[in-house]
Amino acid sequence: MTVYIDPPTWPGHGRLWSHLISDVSYDELHRFAERLDVPRRAFERDHYDLPSHRYPDAVRAGAVEVDSREVVRLLHASGLRRRKGRTHTAARRSAP
Repeated sequence: MTVYIDPPTWPGHGRLWSHLISDVSYDELHRFAERLDVPRRAFERDHYDLPSHRYPDAVRAGAVEVDSREVVRLLHASGLRRRKGRTHTAARRSAP
């Protein structure tokens, strides 16, 4: 199992955020996030948004640090990339 995380450089709601992804499946990603007690509401289309203070927790739990371009490349290569505007039906189907 490999889950990846980019640096917390994305601003929003007064803080910086990282993206947590899997290059295998959404189920793998959801299980990893669940182990970190990341709420499901943090899942957006194909990734979890993780606030900067949780970045070290994800890395300690085994997330591989990559840059933001690599996150996008990995999502595209795996076929798991979902663009805005697509439904969340598939994500709901893979929910635990």
